[in-house]
Amino acid sequence: MQSLKPFEYFEPSSIQEALQILSMYGNRAKLLAGGIDLLPRMRQRKIKPEYMISVHRMQGFEYIKSEPGGLKIGALTTLRSLELSPVIKRDYMVLYEAIQGIASTQVKTTGTAVGNLCVATPASDVAPPLSVLGAKLEATSSGSVRTIAIDNLCTGVGTTVLEPFEMVTEILVPVPPPQTGSAFLKLVRTAADIAKVNVAVTLTIENDSIKEAKIALGSVAPTLVRAIKAEAALIGNKFGKEVIEAAADAAAEEITPITDIRSTAEYRKRTTSVLVGRAIQKAAERAMASI
Repeated sequence: MQSLKPFEYFEPSSIQEALQILSMYGNRAKLLAGGIDLLPRMRQRKIKPEYMISVHRMQGFEYIKSEPGGLKIGALTTLRSLELSPVIKRDYMVLYEAIQGIASTQVKTTGTAVGNLCVATPASDVAPPLSVLGAKLEATSSGSVRTIAIDNLCTGVGTTVLEPFEMVTEILVPVPPPQTGSAFLKLVRTAADIAKVNVAVTLTIENDSIKEAKIALGSVAPTLVRAIKAEAALIGNKFGKEVIEAAADAAAEEITPITDIRSTAEYRKRTTSVLVGRAIQKAAERAMASI
């Protein structure tokens, strides 16, 4: 294993100090939170930052707040904290299931939800559930704060719309509508492996009809995929087997998977249809149980 390339290290104690450093060094600097993805890539010399900004000393950014308008998750909140939160399990089941499915407790204890998103990997288990929940990110710079929808964050593998001088400070998740159920499923080779395919679904059902549907897929394209045609196949229809099959087949046609070490493109297409169908069924059962 190669050693890390030398870099200058900062430990700012406030958001203002961190943003000041970012504004000075831009693309030459990297933010360090959990370091689950960053440090291995640095050891492999895939990225070589000249400046490292550790945000661990920043106060007030590790929180889970349930408010009337929705959920607020701080930038330093770990995946393990989310998994253990009664609020997440009670009101945001799709996110709970996704985090619970991450096999390594060490990774969950160290890694943050914001860090997972900003890595911009297509295989993120956090992005699809936050997408179907309608989540947004709050990105802060020295001069402004802007809101970015999860669906619009990534522009490619490892790239985002974030500017070099911006830092994501919070995740904002609206309260799911009444009579809404959700589910997350993924296909892996081993429990510790990253997903070949993952899928998140939310369904809102009224009088046996699907009022609202959201489906997000990971590991099947360079970025997160919202299965818009599959959603359209569900919305306004009575819940039933034929509707589920139509949506599942539509989802499989909306993806552009690749063949890699974990799976083939053909297998990903076939299993996407199966997983979407199962997730829709599971979400619908939960929605109807809440009526």
